[in-house]
Amino acid sequence: MSGAKTQTVDLEDLPLQSLQQVKSQLEEELSQLTSSYSQLKQAQSTFRDCKECVETLKPENSGKTILIPLTNSLYVPGTLGNVSNVIIDVGTGYYVEKSTQDAHSFYQGKVDYLQNNLDKLQETVTGKQNNLRVLVDVMNSKISKLQAEKEATKSS
Repeated sequence: MSGAKTQTVDLEDLPLQSLQQVKSQLEEELSQLTSSYSQLKQAQSTFRDCKECVETLKPENSGKTILIPLTNSLYVPGTLGNVSNVIIDVGTGYYVEKSTQDAHSFYQGKVDYLQNNLDKLQETVTGKQNNLRVLVDVMNSKISKLQAEKEATKSS
């Protein structure tokens, strides 16, 4: 398998129309990356909330009345029974019974994993933003040159 050769192109050498296409592509990529970042941040927040809920399960809370969410807006009263084990959603519709310590570790692992991905994604977004900034500067420079040339031809 042969390695792909990367080609470097000087932005100053590209016509304005090509620069506009590259700008549109960069903006689209930035939009998708920003959306992904937001979704990962939301997932991380959900896992953090789950971890905090597990932390509230203490033996002294056994037998207390709680509100159990059926939907985002519908809750029913219930009694807290077993506080040493919980059932957690491990994804794709699978649920597993774990001790509260194991559940806490599971959710902390998810939070840490997502934070690692968020950090990498943030680096990528920053790089793309810098590329876009440079591209816009080059485009503005080219537009200024074109306008100066127009003015020079008008005055001649």
